Amino acid sequence: MPLIPYALTRPFLFGLDPEQAHELTLGSIARLQNTPAQLLWCGERVSDPVTVAGLRFPNRVGLAAGLDKNGRCIDGLGAMGFGFIEVGTVTPKGQPGNDKPRMFRLPEARALINRLGFNNEGLQSFITNVKQAHSFRRAGGILGLNIGKNAATPIDNAADDYLLGLEGVHPHADYITVNISSPNTKNLRALQSDEALDALLGALQARKQQLDSHSGRRVPMFVKIAPDLEEDQVTVIARTLQANGIDGVIATNTTIARDKVQGLAHAGETGGLSGAPVFEASNRVIRLLRAALPAGYPIIGVGGVMSGEDARAKIAAGADLVQIYTGLIYQGPGLVSECAKALARR
Repeated sequence: MPLIPYALTRPFLFGLDPEQAHELTLGSIARLQNTPAQLLWCGERVSDPVTVAGLRFPNRVGLAAGLDKNGRCIDGLGAMGFGFIEVGTVTPKGQPGNDKPRMFRLPEARALINRLGFNNEGLQSFITNVKQAHSFRRAGGILGLNIGKNAATPIDNAADDYLLGLEGVHPHADYITVNISSPNTKNLRALQSDEALDALLGALQARKQQLDSHSGRRVPMFVKIAPDLEEDQVTVIARTLQANGIDGVIATNTTIARDKVQGLAHAGETGGLSGAPVFEASNRVIRLLRAALPAGYPIIGVGGVMSGEDARAKIAAGADLVQIYTGLIYQGPGLVSECAKALARR
């Protein structure tokens, strides 16, 4: 268990601007990871190994992309007990993201709204950080690297950015995630449409096969989709993923819907809503995917996991693995082992 209970830390962090608290936390973890001070937040890693997409995960609980966009804190975050960590989204060139303020708490709903816009230091800095991480992977942790496109790149040229990202991260990833579902990069979600998705995934898969062959190492590729999809859209995506040999799907990203938070402070802010309000929408997409995909096709469920019971509900909906992010902000590091214990097969 962490030396300092999160219940003592949270009031201080929630007294700060959300993005300031985020940067303070990540900066502290980056400085103190792999030192004795890591005991301040580290937790038990539950042993519940499972093989998904050819990878052996120590347990079924992972960190969703977006928390550590630059891959600075892989070892420190891994010490919380995660079986896998996903970092990014990284874009080929560094970019500042959208104007501040761009992150908002909705405590009554246990939710966040963000419109960060893929703010990150760029591919080269990201790779340098990833290469410096060592203790998490040495202990068997699985590392996913999440790629996206620069805001300045026209949507018609999006594949160029994704190919650059794929080529850059391939040597360093246990798996790669293609993020086409953030609501905070203009027109990005248009890549989820039938023809656009087929063209993008076809180009990425062809290049990945070349990279796999050259390296002698097969790196699975996942696609992360939105919760704001109609049933027929999910069906088309499921068919397109299979047709292009994609290894799995992550469901889901944040939502643009506001029906669960109407009337709350900041509910009208633009951006992606995460946390408890997206739980059911995410589960709906997971169920649709499970019905549309062959048995055993990997699904990672993410969205609104605030307890071990929530994690079990993701698995019951059809997910093979579970990721958390906003739950970590509200519940603290203890949520990781709580979820892992809830999912552990006895």
